[in-house]
Amino acid sequence: MAEIRAFAAYRPAEGMAERIAALPYDVYNRAEAKAVVEKNPDSFLAIDRAETSFDDSVDTYADEVYAKASSMLWERIEKGDFVKEAAPCYYLYELTMNGRVQSGIVGCASIDDYESGVIKKHENTRADKEADRIRHVDSCNAQTGPIFLAYRQTEALRSLMNRTRENAALYDFTADDGIRHRVFVIDKAEDIALVHDEFGMMNALYIADGHHRCASAVRVGQKRRAENPAHTGEEEYNYFLSVIFPDEELMIMDYNRLLLDLNGRSADELKEELKKLFELSESDGQYHPACKGELGMYLAGKWYRLSMKEELKSDDPVEGLDVAILQKQVLDPLFGIKDPKTDKRIEFIGGIRGLNELERRVNGLPQPGVAFAMFPTSITELFAVADAGKLMPPKSTWFEPKLRSGLFIHAIGGSPE
Repeated sequence: MAEIRAFAAYRPAEGMAERIAALPYDVYNRAEAKAVVEKNPDSFLAIDRAETSFDDSVDTYADEVYAKASSMLWERIEKGDFVKEAAPCYYLYELTMNGRVQSGIVGCASIDDYESGVIKKHENTRADKEADRIRHVDSCNAQTGPIFLAYRQTEALRSLMNRTRENAALYDFTADDGIRHRVFVIDKAEDIALVHDEFGMMNALYIADGHHRCASAVRVGQKRRAENPAHTGEEEYNYFLSVIFPDEELMIMDYNRLLLDLNGRSADELKEELKKLFELSESDGQYHPACKGELGMYLAGKWYRLSMKEELKSDDPVEGLDVAILQKQVLDPLFGIKDPKTDKRIEFIGGIRGLNELERRVNGLPQPGVAFAMFPTSITELFAVADAGKLMPPKSTWFEPKLRSGLFIHAIGGSPE
């Protein structure tokens, strides 16, 4: 059963939330991160990406970068930019994008649940990507970027969330990208007990986004267990910062594919190959697939609708994914792309960028290429893959809106002092 604990967060002081809240550290390259911090020095990105405080000659992963992240965090807490909650509680974190609202409960999940499989994953992690956040969490003595978890909604939690939204918001601001963020405190004893008990009856939670951050938090917890002879299991390092969203409120966007060449074929030759697998028809304009089993294709200045033939489809939770079928039937045999994680001839473009971006990218290639617009993977498909103990192909899901860092900080061992 899932253990989700209330905690006493460090959070932005009054009037600071909008300036502090930052997009996740990994959506920026170094130059972009530096530009954000130069424009807004209060941004939490300055701590999440502390290399922005150094000249570009300093390596992103240098020891002094992690030491700087820790000193900046605790100096800003000392300065009063952040306050510590008086007692453990939960929060309701609501995000509104283009009129659509999704709300999650902020609490701390158990590393034991991750290790036992109660918290289920749908993709593998890479040790090199984990290493950076392991050092960041360990150096800062804190988790600063929440893990995006999902659960199957219950009536009791739905009712609690609706009641909580009737209260005054702790924070309420609209970020530069137009996303509205509201935070509410859940601090009544009976509500804290309800949240804890409802999650305690669930046999599964799911990582929606943040697999590397999650694995890193777990690795730090394991390390501290090994270093602490008096370990009891109650220490904060046994838990990691999470926002847990109900399945009914989540939206997954498409994660589209761009092929940088046609692997020696002409556009007409590629179409003939694809006709063996799909019903292919030219579209009057941009085509976004309307249902599972459909793809849009932009090739040689034209859009096409591709509808999978029945023999391509599968009831297997992984083999039946549109992205898996495209990989197995098209990208590997027709383009020779066997490992899309490492092949330099394929790029992945989040659906948030729209079909215009696919056109722009294909039209800008030095040689003919092609883009495939995917129908989004559903949250039901994600749950099915994770429940089966399987893994999705790379870049199968794109979640929007992105959770902000800096709104909730979970200290795992007190300040460095």
